[in-house]
Amino acid sequence: MKISKMLITSLLVLFWMFPIYSQSVNDTLFIASWNMENLFDAIDDPNNNDEEFLPNGKKEWTQEKIDSKIENQAKVIKWMNNGNGPDLLGVQEVEHRQLLDTLLARNFKNKNYKIAYVESLDKRGIDNGLIYNADKFEVINIKPIEVELPSKYPTRYILEVKLKSKSGEEIFVFVNHWPSRGGGEEKSQPNRIKAALVLREEIDLLYQDNNNLNIVIMGDFNDMPNNLSIARYLWTSDYNCSTIIEPNRLYNLAYQDFTNGNGSYLYRGNWNMLDQIIVSSDVVGKGNVKYICDSFHLIKPDFLIQQDGKYKGSAKPTFGGKTYLGGYSDHIPVAAKFLISK
Repeated sequence: MKISKMLITSLLVLFWMFPIYSQSVNDTLFIASWNMENLFDAIDDPNNNDEEFLPNGKKEWTQEKIDSKIENQAKVIKWMNNGNGPDLLGVQEVEHRQLLDTLLARNFKNKNYKIAYVESLDKRGIDNGLIYNADKFEVINIKPIEVELPSKYPTRYILEVKLKSKSGEEIFVFVNHWPSRGGGEEKSQPNRIKAALVLREEIDLLYQDNNNLNIVIMGDFNDMPNNLSIARYLWTSDYNCSTIIEPNRLYNLAYQDFTNGNGSYLYRGNWNMLDQIIVSSDVVGKGNVKYICDSFHLIKPDFLIQQDGKYKGSAKPTFGGKTYLGGYSDHIPVAAKFLISK
């Protein structure tokens, strides 16, 4: 059988074009962070100050209330990413990993979600964790980073998780829950500055080995993007689509929303952008993990948000003072979208 020269030429063109095309295909990543507001079990842990969240404690915390909270929070997580759920979800204020195990087992049997988690030194027993889509990532390493405060009072670990995507890209994720503003912002500020310095030191160590890093920092920082801890000591910059990128700098994706008066936590009538996502220069520059410009947003389904009253616009919490409301969390989750090269 004779094959025409035109057909051979066409086949050769297709052959050479195919690998070029396949290398340019990208996968979208949806990365979120959420302070889950006192996700406690109802079992007394002698190592934790969890007396408030026991059946005979101030909150009268029962298995029925736990189940309700878990179902509520699963509803929010399912709503994320247009109903597809997140690919990475950093969580804060979880007492034990088993609570996340229960959340996933009951509500996400159709997703290959796994958990990176380490029990911290926090006296209340609340920890940071990372839920990740194991169809897209594998965990290479989990590292708890201790923050020794000036007062020596134990606080949460910063959770460092090194991931590798199915395309081979490495991503360093840091999940944070920095010390609270208890006692006032000024008095407690040195604690958050210390957390920032510890995190910055860890990032600088990573840069000693590699100048091209995909870093995603997320969590509840208990400070705003322009506070000293984040802007100066963590050395972050605000970011918009026209920002000129500097090597080894960190860029705060939440900054624009913050300057527009938005926030993730309502306190005494004022919006606070406590929950943020911060990335390395490669992620907003020329790296293979690329932030989709203007995709940072607050996750605000109607069922999560209070629609009227004094706290209109804020997230519906589990408790309002001593009153049980049966809500979700007092924080609004934050998220951003990324493209990762295959």
